[in-house]
Amino acid sequence: MRRIKPIKPQPGQESVWAYPRPAVVRPTDKELVVVFDGQVIAKTTRGHRVLETSHPPTYYIPLEDVMPSILREQPRRTMCEWKGECVYLDVVLGDRVASPGAWRYDKPTAPFSVIQNSVGFYAGEMDVCTVDGETVTPQEGDFYGGWITKDVVGPFKGPPGTWGW
Repeated sequence: MRRIKPIKPQPGQESVWAYPRPAVVRPTDKELVVVFDGQVIAKTTRGHRVLETSHPPTYYIPLEDVMPSILREQPRRTMCEWKGECVYLDVVLGDRVASPGAWRYDKPTAPFSVIQNSVGFYAGEMDVCTVDGETVTPQEGDFYGGWITKDVVGPFKGPPGTWGW
């Protein structure tokens, strides 16, 4: 196994290598905004972020703060050892479709019950996602949905060769 060299955080930054395993969920009052097809489809200051070793935070937005009728459930499901069964969603607005563009946990495990009735968005599939006005960089890879901002440092799991971390 390759030895990982965490980047030393500067003042005001967090290292994803200081995040716990198993994962934890924390509330955030930072403004989370998702734009798709030129429209704000989700906006909240009542979100949650899931923190797990080696991953940038994944953000969850309450469904009440998401534009109605834009999410279409896919048959695809996966199992997260911490959160439970994940349901994948297409984001559909007009003629534009992001597939998958989002995900949710309909019946999350008890420690993650606060993200029930919330949705996470793949930043790379959206026009833009922001945290307190800062445009996020999507976590690399085609599975994880972390949002990278200037206040988190890695290296981050997701790119080729990182699955064994």
